[in-house]
Amino acid sequence: MNYLHTMIRVSDLEQSLEFFCGKLGLVEVDRKESEKGRFTLVFLAAPGDAEAARTSKAPLVELTYNWDPETYAGGRNFGHLAYAVDDIYALCKKLMDNGVTINRPPRDGHMAFIRTPDGISIELLQKGGALPPAEPWASMANTGSW
Repeated sequence: MNYLHTMIRVSDLEQSLEFFCGKLGLVEVDRKESEKGRFTLVFLAAPGDAEAARTSKAPLVELTYNWDPETYAGGRNFGHLAYAVDDIYALCKKLMDNGVTINRPPRDGHMAFIRTPDGISIELLQKGGALPPAEPWASMANTGSW
């Protein structure tokens, strides 16, 4: 397992970039925009980690900017922790066998979400490419929120 990133939602992307990059000194290493999903993701790294972060070998801060205005309350602006895992199906089975709810099952063989006992979301991502869809995951519905 490798720690990937911590995601936070931001209400003003430019203001947030000025804070994180202009003032704190982080470096933008990647940016993704989704017209369909109506969001922008900006990945930041500490200056000494920037090169390693470009190849997912250093942890990142992910700023998520949702294009449609939203007020974040109750910690909603903190998104999730993310980890790359060797076998998403095996890990999810192990977690379920130990009483952990899989909030977003890995239907696509690539991504799953769970929550800590305190309700913090954790994203699990399959290392490399997605595994072929498999049961029981492919037909498993979401449980709660993630």
